[in-house]
Amino acid sequence: MVDPLTEVVTLLQPQARFSKVVSGAGAWRVRRSEAGQPFYCVILGGSCRLAVDGRDPIGLEEGDFILIPAVHGFTMSSIEPTIPEDIDTVPVALPDGEFRLGEQSGPPEVQLLVGYCVFGSPDASLLVSLLPQLLHVRGENKPTNRLATIVQLVGEESRALRPARDVILARLMEVLLIEALRSAAGTAASPGLLRGLADERLAVAIRCMHDSMARPWTVAQLAKEAALSRSAFFERFSRAVGVAPMAYLLAWRMALAKNLLRRKEGGVAEVAERVGYGSASAFSVAFTRHVGLPPTRYAREAV
Repeated sequence: MVDPLTEVVTLLQPQARFSKVVSGAGAWRVRRSEAGQPFYCVILGGSCRLAVDGRDPIGLEEGDFILIPAVHGFTMSSIEPTIPEDIDTVPVALPDGEFRLGEQSGPPEVQLLVGYCVFGSPDASLLVSLLPQLLHVRGENKPTNRLATIVQLVGEESRALRPARDVILARLMEVLLIEALRSAAGTAASPGLLRGLADERLAVAIRCMHDSMARPWTVAQLAKEAALSRSAFFERFSRAVGVAPMAYLLAWRMALAKNLLRRKEGGVAEVAERVGYGSASAFSVAFTRHVGLPPTRYAREAV
């Protein structure tokens, strides 16, 4: 079967923008609100505090991994910040390429590898909406060691000027996101694809949709695959994933269709068939309503 997480990450086209090692001591606070820039962080040593807007603050310990797919606003600080909330600590660049927060002398109390990535897909906002707002994988979980290793490789590769650097970084970012998502699949609190996949019944239906996109699915058929009544399936899916089953299926069909058209992988009739429409005209009407352009024009103008 097609793996939904792999498919989402592949379509997202993640790319590493930059990463850096940051250490802190004493009291410090850093506020960030770069909307749309996915943020990741691994705690290499020590501890600190993370407060994402609209969520309760959490303590981060050595080995913890954080991924915020779409940054809204967050604050990272020392465990007990003693500086006013409206003051932002300015990181100081050290000779070894590291950055220091708070007290400049003495051993660091926390060391972080932080970075931003970008999603190259024109459908990034749609795909990110299927992911949790915050992924936090605790250090005591074994997969975190794998995450820390992958993040370390991303950092090393981003700073080096080796041949095929961009290709390697793109592949590493895909692996990083997939590993982070599956590590947190059972603990995702916010609605999205991960919560759906963490539900054994819903996961069957979701995988069926992704594996057989051309099939003319109905809510009743998907409910049967999930071994649930139609009403129970609809309510359970909507609550876990955040959208109704057919809305999820439509959004995913349109994302795949746009990708096929951009890549020139078949004409309108062939794309229509591959994403589950019985005729090119029915597909054209749905595509135009959803995207705002007819598929022929979209394919012509896509770069």
